[in-house]
Amino acid sequence: MKRIFVLSSLVAGYFLNAQSIGNSPYGAYGIGDVKYDNTVDINAMGGISTAYVWDFNNSFNFKNPAANTNLELTSLKVEGTNENNYYRSDFNNLKSDKHSTYLSNVSIAFPISKKVKFGMGFQPYSSKSYNIQTDKTLNQTESLLERHNFRGEGSLNTIQAAVSYQITPAFALGLRSNFFFGKLSDIEEVSFTSAELVSGYANSYKVKAFNFTLGTTYQHKLANDHKLTVGATYTIGNSGNLKNSYTNSTYYYTVGETKAYETIIEQNTNFDKKFLPQEGSLGLGYGKDTKWFLGTQFDYKKGESINFLGKPFFYQDSYRYAVGGWYLPNFNNFRSYFSRIIYRYGAYYETGGLQVNGTNINKYAITAGVTLPFQKSVINRMSSLDLGLEIGKRGTLDNQLIRQNFVNLRIGVNFADKWFNKRLYN
Repeated sequence: MKRIFVLSSLVAGYFLNAQSIGNSPYGAYGIGDVKYDNTVDINAMGGISTAYVWDFNNSFNFKNPAANTNLELTSLKVEGTNENNYYRSDFNNLKSDKHSTYLSNVSIAFPISKKVKFGMGFQPYSSKSYNIQTDKTLNQTESLLERHNFRGEGSLNTIQAAVSYQITPAFALGLRSNFFFGKLSDIEEVSFTSAELVSGYANSYKVKAFNFTLGTTYQHKLANDHKLTVGATYTIGNSGNLKNSYTNSTYYYTVGETKAYETIIEQNTNFDKKFLPQEGSLGLGYGKDTKWFLGTQFDYKKGESINFLGKPFFYQDSYRYAVGGWYLPNFNNFRSYFSRIIYRYGAYYETGGLQVNGTNINKYAITAGVTLPFQKSVINRMSSLDLGLEIGKRGTLDNQLIRQNFVNLRIGVNFADKWFNKRLYN
């Protein structure tokens, strides 16, 4: 646990590689910085998805696979994310600004029948990219330094396949399978200015695993086109494993990063089946058909442990509270383009999960966005451009930790049309 404590205490002195998927220094722990699991439109509403049944026919909800009652078109989405992070710490008044841009979602969905809908897609799941160097003076003349260098890199991705079934006009069930794959690595190197010998503690993770998400929705129609929606999801199972290889060795560097005269002190391999946590969510929404919607959501994620630098590292149970919705002035008003824009808004607060030096690393943000229909789109074939904005904060300045302010921009294109339909006439 000593090495984990050293990293926790001195994590403020980090350097992050630009243009990587994840830039948060808190991604140094475990399987890295977990990304959002939503499309641009849902993220712009604070991430409310569990009780979110889209009124129109051109979008698929992967987060709750049951919430796809109205999908009638083939929907092809391609989305990208631009992350802008601004880090501050009271540790030596350190400041750093980091930016990254990456492909965050590719998906396709279509109706198999009036009651059965299907979708599949690709998203990054987590990533790490950090380089932290700390020096400790060992004598009064400051001529002898103990240097610790922490480095990590890699990413995990997920391929999703989801199906929904409409049991009754009001009640639906859904199932999503998630395949996770990728590689991650961490290394701590300890050296002294008076010697060239390096002590290295290296971790590598190789992931191939499945889990499954069950979902359900119930939507009750009220008077004057109003509706009440209730939804729930639960993520279970973990078929497959995380292969963790740990090596403690000493060596010298010759040219560049080439190791020489390496001596293995300790080496072992573990297989972990509990690194993907169980998750659950409850959602409630209220709105008016094709006009507006307001929803709220509660998410729970069970804490798990993972081997990190040769020692167990524990994630706590975490909780997420979100509220959000959308507003559409008038989708039939072709004289005013702004009346056909869908305006989205939301906010969320996350607590628990990661704890460093006895301090919870919480996160909160406000979100907003718009869905811009293509100029010639009609409501029954609505292709669109989705834009999203997320402004928030993660972490704290307490205990010489890092406060992470972030501004994330997201953009997505949704091509929606009728595919796979038989022609009545040639």
